[in-house]
Amino acid sequence: ILGEHLRICPQGYTCCTSEMEENFANKSRNEFEAMMREAGRSVQATLTAQHRSFDSYFQDLLNKSEKALYDAFPSMYGELYTQNAKVFKDLYSELRRYYRSSNINLEEALNEFWTRLLERLFKLLNPQYHITDEYLDCMVKHAEQHKPFGEVPRDLKVKATRAFIAARSYAQGFLVGSDVVRKVSQVSLSHECTRAIMKLMYCPHCRGMSSVKPCNNYCLNVVKGCLANQADLSTEWKYLMDSLIGVADRIDGPYNVDSVIGTIHMRIAEAISNLQENKDSITSKVFQGCGNPKISTKGSSSEDKKRRGKVTLEAKSSAQALEMLVLDAKGNLTALKTYWITLPSSLCSKKVMASSASDDKCWNGMTKGSYLPEVMGDGLANQINNPEVEVDITKPDMTIRQQIMQLKIMTNRLGNANIGNDVDFQDTSDDMSGSGSGDSCPDDVCGKRLSKSPSTRQPETHAIPKQSGHGVHGASSRSLPSASLLLLLSVAVIAALHLWR
Repeated sequence: ILGEHLRICPQGYTCCTSEMEENFANKSRNEFEAMMREAGRSVQATLTAQHRSFDSYFQDLLNKSEKALYDAFPSMYGELYTQNAKVFKDLYSELRRYYRSSNINLEEALNEFWTRLLERLFKLLNPQYHITDEYLDCMVKHAEQHKPFGEVPRDLKVKATRAFIAARSYAQGFLVGSDVVRKVSQVSLSHECTRAIMKLMYCPHCRGMSSVKPCNNYCLNVVKGCLANQADLSTEWKYLMDSLIGVADRIDGPYNVDSVIGTIHMRIAEAISNLQENKDSITSKVFQGCGNPKISTKGSSSEDKKRRGKVTLEAKSSAQALEMLVLDAKGNLTALKTYWITLPSSLCSKKVMASSASDDKCWNGMTKGSYLPEVMGDGLANQINNPEVEVDITKPDMTIRQQIMQLKIMTNRLGNANIGNDVDFQDTSDDMSGSGSGDSCPDDVCGKRLSKSPSTRQPETHAIPKQSGHGVHGASSRSLPSASLLLLLSVAVIAALHLWR
């Protein structure tokens, strides 16, 4: 029949009614959006699997270290351990909370552990004295000077914080990447894109050419136009993948989580040994600085506060497992770097099943023949002359711009983790709800959003010398609309008076 009633397909002779064309349009939109979700699910599955593997490995390291402590310390230290078991348990709980991105300060948590342990052990090692809380406060103030645990607290703080910062940033990076893909894959097609996809996929059916495949370059122009906003994720996405690879090298290198996390119990034992072996010297220094405490009426405890001989604690190394994890992750991350800009080609070759570029017997949008227009570049700005999809390059998709911002924030966190600096992990997605282009976030503004709470080690990149200045300028700029409004109102009144006269 004549195709004058068609609104999307070419209006030549056709076998489609208006209703059929509308059904095909809905079908093509649903199928294309399903293709997008399917492609996204594959990436999500890869990132989620990497997160699960590393998370399982890291949690296992912590569990084994804690179990080794619980198994060995009772026989090694007797009352020194049994009366202070909660102190050790609390430490591991804090370490897990930090890794799970709770908003706690890791250095403070470690300092608190050593302080509590010192207070408990000092009283147990000196049961003949009545030691008050005030006396313990004095002792703690002198602890840094006397170094009762030797160099272990300082050394462990440096190594553990770097390892934990890297580990939790690394784990979080996979989750953020997966979440970005999930949200972007759910973005609906525009009206113009729906028409273009219909024309690409089902208009050949309406011309009786159901077996004719779309020309490859034609398909690329349609899909690049439809996924122009998604392609703009590519730069920040690549930065995120590179940042994850960089932190992976740290985790299996300078900040080696296997040698640091897996040996926490050994470092604690080393610290306690140092306190026991230097008990007399340390006690003497404390008495000298804080005075002699009163003799206790209870007398000495009969419990054997022993540590007979040297008990060797071992850490079962899983370095090979870590190396394999990192190698696998780096391979997958490298493969995912170009995901957003190769997506159109992937969809056209695997999903839409377009013909080869040289084929002159393919569907070109109007009939069976060759496709002459050149292929557009990637991203929104390159679609201004797209012959197949009308794209408003002045109106970027806000959901995708928000996800670009999330990628930037996560990359910033990983960059800081790479040099041993910490940032908080508060979800900033709500803060971004009113933002425009992801490219419009100055480093200092992004920095302020990242450092909402005290961090383990304040990142230098987040030190904002002009922060107060920004506030002043902000207040000043907010007052400008009021002044302008008054001026406009004054002009309007004068004009009205003039007209009235």
